Amino acid sequence: MDTPKSKQKINNGGKNFQGRPSNKRDDKKRATFERPKPEFEQKMVSIRRVTRVVAGGRRMTFAVAIVIGDKKGSIGLGTGKGGDTAIAITKALRQAKKNMFKIKTTKDMSIPHEVNVKYSSARLSMMPNRGKGLVAGSTVRDILILAGIKNVTAKLHSGTKNKLNNARAAYKALYEFRSNLQNKTSELVNDEGEKVAE
Repeated sequence: MDTPKSKQKINNGGKNFQGRPSNKRDDKKRATFERPKPEFEQKMVSIRRVTRVVAGGRRMTFAVAIVIGDKKGSIGLGTGKGGDTAIAITKALRQAKKNMFKIKTTKDMSIPHEVNVKYSSARLSMMPNRGKGLVAGSTVRDILILAGIKNVTAKLHSGTKNKLNNARAAYKALYEFRSNLQNKTSELVNDEGEKVAE
């Protein structure tokens, strides 16, 4: 059995207490790897596990909702389902890019006028507030940040805590300010791909 003095001698020889050479990395020789910046910033609104009962037992899938934006007036919302979270996220990103549109904003990146919308059980009012900053909560704030909207007050008047419905209500409110250059064929769709009335 080694005594503390013998361990100290081994350490002084440039080795650890087990007698193995110490591994010191040289930062100068190590190559720096930088990931390319994504085209859009994204925020996961909700992720949930869905269970379906089939003849052989229970089959579990994942449902994901993602919001993407460039903080310059563009916003998109998409949902995806898959047996794995990675597959569901890929589908949601693809749909979000397909549903992306440009918002017609004022010079200070605010909205032109007040708007009141309702989606399912979520009721939302959004109005400009002239220099008071972004006053919003829940998923509505995340959507407004990704869209680059400032000086806006948003209020949820419903008692629902469903993040997806609140996000869709905010998306529907901003959809009313879409730019005239936007393709008129783009419409709001739900999870099943059905058109949603504006």
